Amino acid sequence: MGERFTVNRIDLEGQAAVVTGGAQGLGLAFAERLIASGARVSLWDVNGEQLETARKALGGAVSVAVVDIVDAEAVVRAHAETEAALGPVSILINSAGIAGPNHTLDTYPLEDWKRVIDINLHGTFHVNRAVVPSMKARDYGRIVNIASIAGKEGNPNASAYSASKAAVIGLTKSLGKELAAFDIAVNCVTPAAARTPIFDQMSQEHIDYMLAKIPRARFLEVAEAANMVAWLVSKENSFTTAAVFDLSGGRATY
Repeated sequence: MGERFTVNRIDLEGQAAVVTGGAQGLGLAFAERLIASGARVSLWDVNGEQLETARKALGGAVSVAVVDIVDAEAVVRAHAETEAALGPVSILINSAGIAGPNHTLDTYPLEDWKRVIDINLHGTFHVNRAVVPSMKARDYGRIVNIASIAGKEGNPNASAYSASKAAVIGLTKSLGKELAAFDIAVNCVTPAAARTPIFDQMSQEHIDYMLAKIPRARFLEVAEAANMVAWLVSKENSFTTAAVFDLSGGRATY
């Protein structure tokens, strides 16, 4: 997976990383890149069966934890168990998220709205909140929250997703400023659409809309996203924090 786009090996030797939503899609690509860079990785996901499949695909080089990031207490427990197994968690990639259904705002089902916000925003908050104290205590950490180009520009018929990802950008900027006095970098990336299982939640009309907006005229490859994120979680990223990195293939206007 991703050899075509992998050029440089980032040095993450001896570090422990958590990747949420790590059982598939972008999360799985991030985990593969971190392992290739020497990190010990724990995949967190709500789907235990897919986690086992991912563990086998990665050759058993990972630990896994079934975690619902909407459950704040479960997240705290998972973090403690991960540190007990792998050592201090110095890298966090928040990749867990859902697209939700496509509806106009005035017809958006209330339960679907709540679920998208719970997972994409509240879940990201819970995970950041759980890992930050130990990173502060050790004066080191690298956090990347996965936002979306929709959080910058808004996608029609995807108000819940767009709003949740805009909130992730704001959360990242706020936390990055809070931790600027520490050697802890908190950044986010704003990918355009990648052809992952999240497409299963979208209408074909919405998928076509997203592709038409990308000047490179193709979807993001997951390995391309992993390459950018691998640098963001490395020691080389010693200055940039509270920033937003574009992965939109030219779509972003700011």
